[in-house]
Amino acid sequence: MKESRTTVTRRAKILDYLEKDGQVFVEKLSTDFQVSLVTIRNDLLVLEKQKLLIRARGGAIRLKPGYVSIELPLPDKEKENFKQKQAIGKRAAEMICNDQTIIFDSGTTTTEISRNLSKLKNLTIITNALNIASILSDNYSFNVFVPGGSLRNKSKALSGAIAEDSIRNFYCDILFLGVDGFDTTYGITTPNVEEARLNQIMIKIAKKVVVVTDSSKFNRRRFAFIAPVNAIHTVITDNGISSLDAKNLEDLGIELLIV
Repeated sequence: MKESRTTVTRRAKILDYLEKDGQVFVEKLSTDFQVSLVTIRNDLLVLEKQKLLIRARGGAIRLKPGYVSIELPLPDKEKENFKQKQAIGKRAAEMICNDQTIIFDSGTTTTEISRNLSKLKNLTIITNALNIASILSDNYSFNVFVPGGSLRNKSKALSGAIAEDSIRNFYCDILFLGVDGFDTTYGITTPNVEEARLNQIMIKIAKKVVVVTDSSKFNRRRFAFIAPVNAIHTVITDNGISSLDAKNLEDLGIELLIV
């Protein structure tokens, strides 16, 4: 399990280097990660098969200039920064009270919140994530609503026009939103355009917007823009957040909770 998590983390960092620099080199990656050239070449081969990069002589280049559109499969994402996500999920669950209406966006961190609600009663929960709906279905005091839409296999989430029209019919106390990119001077982003549109609607119908994200997502921009930072009320993250990002959030009057 530890080796698998290390592999996923290393490949995610390779993609981060690509997004920043536009290219990576096998020998440098081997030195940076202290693994063999063969291991790095295998990483690049796997990522190319996932259509996340293009291998070139001595390394790889990104698919398009300016961004890498990354959406790892859910099992792979769950392994990244798992302990931090667990802690964030527990802290976020403490914000929820009986009888509230909650929206859970799809994602591995929001999934961790759903695993910490067993002591609560009479919650009305809206989620586009099939795995979260399955977890919540074990509590018979919860009313769980799942919008229709197209299933995205990697994330096990529903999106598209049908999901958007369904979500517009609700109003909720708190939205818990996971993100793939968080630039504290720009806003929150995700690799998927349809997911971004659905997130925008979720924000509009929520009284309070809580972003839950581990600190590795800061200083990243993904392809699809969700919202500016001032659309957020609270951010829950781990202590890896930089002092500059923390100050940017606090200067905007955003509540910052560090686990």
